[in-house]
Amino acid sequence: MKKIIFVDIDGTLIDYEGNLPSSAVSAIRKARAKGHLVFLCSGRSKAEIYQDIWDIGVDGFIGGNGSYIESHEAMIYHQVIAKEESKQIVDWLLAKDLPFYLESNNGLFASQDFDIRADKTIKAYAAYKGQDPTKITVRKAFPDMIYGGQLYRDDLNKVSFVLNSYADYLEAKARFANLAVNTWGGKEDKALFGDIGVSGMTKEKAILKVLQHLGLELEQTIAIGDASINIGMIKLCHMGIAMHSGSDDAKAIADYVCVDVDKDGLWDAFAHCELI
Repeated sequence: MKKIIFVDIDGTLIDYEGNLPSSAVSAIRKARAKGHLVFLCSGRSKAEIYQDIWDIGVDGFIGGNGSYIESHEAMIYHQVIAKEESKQIVDWLLAKDLPFYLESNNGLFASQDFDIRADKTIKAYAAYKGQDPTKITVRKAFPDMIYGGQLYRDDLNKVSFVLNSYADYLEAKARFANLAVNTWGGKEDKALFGDIGVSGMTKEKAILKVLQHLGLELEQTIAIGDASINIGMIKLCHMGIAMHSGSDDAKAIADYVCVDVDKDGLWDAFAHCELI
């Protein structure tokens, strides 16, 4: 039976230093050569999918945690934050003096001095994910980030911002109750970043849209991820796989836990499912 595999990017396809294992590339290419479909399924926007990832060859992409869907290079769904809401978010972040970046398919747009002001936080994030913090900088993590660009925009999938404290997240959640407000880079009050995105869309809802578009069934699906944000798609899909380096809650509900990404984790997952 042909399978469709939904693969998270950070911590699943690549490690948190941005390294793409050759075994992951081989696994995807071998699976596709056998007729299986592979979709990337990420919180990233399209502008943050760099050429080395596109060069692998995939059949589709779910971005912005479900706000954008592309199948065989054709957009089948896209919902952005309304322009006035985007302006309100930017004004709130500027007033709070919180470093941030705007995520759109047209680019990642940073607040002033984001590369300097977020350096400590991005290093803490690398350490939280078990990577060497001395090897990461904002410029390395986001090589194509745009500085000095227009911040009032009508094309935003999501906005990420540094949390000075957990209270910043709670305030954002109350202030933008009509949008999806989350944290990442740590559990609850240990979180390093907040993000604000389109309300109502999730990775699992996007997967259902892809299946409807392609005329496929849930029994054909496999989801592979590492973090709590992937729990929904791991639960939804017929086979749900978590990375060994992933969050405890994601591993607890997975059908299979593969090895870490930098220990050929994706290859392990594909082999377990007899895709290669």
